[in-house]
Amino acid sequence: MDAEKGRRVSTDAKELQASLFKAESHLSLSKPHDEAGKLTMTDLLKPEDIKKSLDFFAGETFDPKKFFELVGMTAMSADSVKQVFMVLDVDGSGFIEEEELKYVLQGFSKEGRELTDDETKAFLIAADKDGDGKIGIDEFATLVHE
Repeated sequence: MDAEKGRRVSTDAKELQASLFKAESHLSLSKPHDEAGKLTMTDLLKPEDIKKSLDFFAGETFDPKKFFELVGMTAMSADSVKQVFMVLDVDGSGFIEEEELKYVLQGFSKEGRELTDDETKAFLIAADKDGDGKIGIDEFATLVHE
C-alpha cells in the first residue's frame, strides 16, 4: 500500500512540475520580454485584441472603459491588470501621469495614436479618484473593473 501511495505522490509531483514549466514557458518568465527585460503588452494581451481595439478608436473619441473591455482587460485578474499598469507607467514612478496618458494607446502598440488633450483630461478625470493629478495602481484597477 505504501509503494502505491509513493507512486501516486511521485506522479502528482511530476504533473505539478510539468504544469509549472508549461506556465513559465507561456509567460516567458525566464527570459526578457523586450530589450530592457520589461513585459510588453503582447506578453499580457492577445495581439489581435489590441489591434481590434486600436482600430476601433482610430477615428473615434477614446473611451477608456470601452477600450479596456475591447482589449480584454475587464476579464483579467488584478495581478494581470497590475502588470499592464506597470507597462504603461513608462517612468516607473508608480503612477500614470497626464503626459503618459497622452501616449497610452502607444503603450499597447506602436501603431496606436496619441490621445487628444481633451481625451487625456477626460481619462484622468475618470480614473483619478483622489484628485492628485495622476493615476495610481488602485485607481487604474478600479477603472478597468468598474
